[in-house]
Amino acid sequence: EASNLELIKKLAGAWKELPASQKQVYEEAKKTDWKRYGEQMAAYKAQLTPAQAAALKEERRKQLAKRRSIRAKRELNLLGKPKRARSGFNIFLSENFQESEGTSPVAKMKKLFDTWQKLSASQKQPYLQLAEDDKVRYENEMKSWEAKMLELGREDLVRSKKPRLKKKPAETAKQAETAKGSSGGNKAKLKKSEE
Repeated sequence: EASNLELIKKLAGAWKELPASQKQVYEEAKKTDWKRYGEQMAAYKAQLTPAQAAALKEERRKQLAKRRSIRAKRELNLLGKPKRARSGFNIFLSENFQESEGTSPVAKMKKLFDTWQKLSASQKQPYLQLAEDDKVRYENEMKSWEAKMLELGREDLVRSKKPRLKKKPAETAKQAETAKGSSGGNKAKLKKSEE
């Protein structure tokens, strides 16, 4: 009748009270199981092709990167990092989501997106103004949060103060031309496949 959490707490308490001589049996069973697992894993990896091994390694790398990302976000939440500013569409979405028509959340969002696209500039203006206000709020909160992080010695969490270099229009035009030239063959293939 106890919940899983209560059960785990009781088991942990019983494990702590267990004398070392009785724990030894479980420790040896763990070592045996771990050794068997190592042998089975080695046999499994030996039968993989190099492509499969590379795919497995890449999947593991992605899992670890995702786990690190989740931990980093959790740490930032614990440190009280302000939530990002919302866009005008996000504000429109949050205000109208409950009343919108649709059977699923995805259907509701599609319907609201279509509605947002059809709104005139004057109808969008209140939402865009709220978004600008939220942007100001975010910047102010970020400045105070970053100052707090500097006091705590967490300079790694502070945004870079270096101004971003903007490309000159001539440079972007050259890059667009070289990109068009290199992808010209792909466009022809796309057009043929579309027909």
